[in-house]
Amino acid sequence: MLLPPPTRRRVRPGVSVLAFDGMSPFELGCVVEVFGIPRPELRVPWYDLAVCAESPADLRVVGGFTMRVEHGLDVLAEAGTVIVPGVADVRDEVSPRVVAALRRAHERGARVVSICSGAFALAAAGLLDDREATTHWRYAGLLQQRFPRVRVDPDVLYVDGEDVLTSAGSAAGLDLLIHLVRKDHGPGVANEVARRLVIPPHREGGQAQFIQAAVAPVREGAAVTAAMAWALDHLAEPITIAVLAEVARVSQRTFIRHFKRQTGTSPLRWVISQRVAASLTLLESTSAPVEEIASAVGFDSPATFRHHFTRAMRTSPSAYRRAFRTPAEPAASDREITTPIR
Repeated sequence: MLLPPPTRRRVRPGVSVLAFDGMSPFELGCVVEVFGIPRPELRVPWYDLAVCAESPADLRVVGGFTMRVEHGLDVLAEAGTVIVPGVADVRDEVSPRVVAALRRAHERGARVVSICSGAFALAAAGLLDDREATTHWRYAGLLQQRFPRVRVDPDVLYVDGEDVLTSAGSAAGLDLLIHLVRKDHGPGVANEVARRLVIPPHREGGQAQFIQAAVAPVREGAAVTAAMAWALDHLAEPITIAVLAEVARVSQRTFIRHFKRQTGTSPLRWVISQRVAASLTLLESTSAPVEEIASAVGFDSPATFRHHFTRAMRTSPSAYRRAFRTPAEPAASDREITTPIR
């Protein structure tokens, strides 16, 4: 989920990430994979990554190994993007030194980001006060209880507050990290990084679909997946539940039930979200009129496209496009659609 829509933002290239004794290596590894590997072939200024700790030393990592960290909190606070991948214990107080470093970074204008339980550190620093934020669904209630000024949304994969961003569970951190690349360098670069990681550049839906969800039987899952793959290849065409059920070779009622169980949403809502997602690259990288883009991604009218786009992205297609344009890149035809939805 994109809240609010991404905008071009001038950020410092430096990225820092907090490490701590007893941490899980997965979230840190995600940050290193996205920001720490040189990517000269992408031909954009890439990030300088610094792994930092409260007390630079050899840190014990879950899995039985140690990690040597050379940078301290002074380096953490000086980066343009500061990432907190987790906290040692969601019920413990966050170190005052970490809190001070996060506040100092934010006051300097840094973009502060959390993955999973890292939201507790941001909340302790007061950076989430009177804001929407998320964390892993298991911790959402506790985050709300401990920090009542935070508006906790337990259903989304991540929340983009521009200068403060939070993600849900560990894997949702990857969604947010790719989102950051997309904000900084545009959809083409982000899509290429996602392709290198063999992950989707953007996932629809929220983490509610993963809460105590039953695993779908293999046949059921394969049928739904086949229909989804077909839909992605035919977004410009009329797509109905009857058509999707026929591709899946099940009855419409069975298809709806299986689809909901596997994805957490309805087939038609999913199709709409995919059409909106498909429109993003066209809005960002072409000057095609909104009417043409609406047709290209399968909406029956520009008004319908604008309605669903605004509902999903919290902005209009034209405003979204302007966020990705520089003064030297005016859109050839960028008209707002004001016709009411029928």
